[in-house]
Formats: sequence, C-alpha cells, structure tokens
Amino acid sequence: MGRSRRKGRAVNGILLLDKPAGCSSNHALQQARRLLDARKAGHTGTLDPFATGLLPLVFGEATKFSRFMLDSSKAYRAVAELGRATTTGDVEGETRQQQVVPKLDPQSVEQALEQFRGDIQQIPPMYSALKQQGKRLYELARQGVEVEREPRDVCIHSLELVDQGADWLELQVYCSKGTYIRTLVEDLAEALGTVACTRSLRRTRVGGFDLDQAVTLEQLEATDDREGLLLPLDAGLQDLPAMTLEAVSAQTMVHGQPVSVALEDAEAIRLYDPKGVFIGVGRSRNGTLTAQRLVASR
Repeated sequence: MGRSRRKGRAVNGILLLDKPAGCSSNHALQQARRLLDARKAGHTGTLDPFATGLLPLVFGEATKFSRFMLDSSKAYRAVAELGRATTTGDVEGETRQQQVVPKLDPQSVEQALEQFRGDIQQIPPMYSALKQQGKRLYELARQGVEVEREPRDVCIHSLELVDQGADWLELQVYCSKGTYIRTLVEDLAEALGTVACTRSLRRTRVGGFDLDQAVTLEQLEATDDREGLLLPLDAGLQDLPAMTLEAVSAQTMVHGQPVSVALEDAEAIRLYDPKGVFIGVGRSRNGTLTAQRLVASR
C-alpha cells in the first residue's frame, strides 16, 4: 500500500494572529491551518494559553525561516495584581501567599522599576516549557515537584509604568527573548515589599511585527481571501542584512552551490535575485557565500 498524501494545499507566507486567551499556541496554529487548508505550518515561539496577543504563524516555505525569527525582542502590556502570589504566577493558579500591599506612589514604583532595566538575571518559573530531567517544568510542577533552576540572562530594553491602582500596576515591557513576564512581576513586587501575580498579559510586538497588523481567528474565518492576509516569506527577516546577487550567482545559489562574494563575514544574510525575488538565507565566511535555507523552486 502506498503512502497517503499529506492533506492541505501548498500555502506559503506569514500570518500575524491575535491569539485569544485560554488557547494554546499550538491549538491556535491548528485552527488557522485548518482555515487556510495549509499543508505545512509552524510558529516562531509560543505564547502562554493565559496570554493574548501577537503570535506570528508560518506556513509552507516560511517554516524554513522560522528559526531566524526566534531571537526577536518582544513587547508586552501586563497588569500585576499586588498582594497575592499564586502557584502559576498568574491569576489562574491557586493562592499560595497573601501579603499587605504598602501604599505606593509613582516615585517609589519608578525606583523599583529602575532595578530591572537593562541586563538582569531571572530564575525561570516552574510553570514554563523548559525541559529538565527530560520533562517540561510545568509537567513536574503539576506533579507537585519543584526542581532547582539555573538563573538565565535576559535584557529588559524598557520597562514603564502605564497606570496604577491601590493593588495593581499596569506595565509596558520591551524585552529580549526568554524573558518571563510572570517572573518579572513577582520580582518587582518583592522589590516593592509585597507579592504579586500577573492578572493579564498581552503581547503587542514581536521583532518588526506589531499587534495592529494582526487578525483574530474570527476575522480569518470571516474573510473570503484568507491567503491575502499572509505576509511575504521574508517579512520576518528584515533585521538581517540583505544582498542582491547577479543572475549567474543567484542561479548557482538556488542549486545549493557556494559563490564567491566581496562581503564581510555574516551568519545570516537575506538573498535576492536580480528581479528582487527572495531566494533564501545564506552565510558569508572568508569571501564565500553558502546557502543556509532556500526557497523551493516553483
């Protein structure tokens, strides 16, 4: 018996999705994949089910380039609920500690915020997807097991107070990959002399993508031109240097062969043919350009 063909069509591009709360990134991906009837799909980093906001999804040939988007910085709008700590670090967890919230004026909050700007270290929460002993940390946490975690270096590019109440703070965060906002909220609360959990979390930016560009699953389902919502394959690679190859060199590169270039060493370069068509990502070393990932010939 022959192998069955994969279901779906050859859909290529990037979809910026506004993920709803209570939905895992993979579930959102599969819903979008079904609506597009796409054969191949992936994402460029997950967003907690609890969180909402920008989730870039990649389809078809765009999946080849998702790894180049994983290092992107991200922006969030978060609301910290002061005076209560939970098992998960957000309001969906069980209360594990309650503490009086001191009277906080904007000046004292600003002094605390300043401690977390720039390069800092975080201890990843137990409710995270990091692996230890072959298991996801959240799997161990659900079994009541807590293991020691090594601190991780992250960078908080900016951290601003948007609004505040007697027992809550609204924050705008722009940070490096690997930053845990729930941990940031807990650490900030400690600096303020109390405890906290994250009441709400919305991702507003990923690399060069903004939430204003995103569509909801409902909008995706309602439109007659779903593929028209897809961005080009190279839309998530704009932070990489670009190079336009001559016709012969472009053809050589498309076939996976190296070409000689007068170019400084670079780990990842966007490559285009003379007509401006994106052909893939290459690496330059010692005057030689080699292909890393190429768009399949069509």
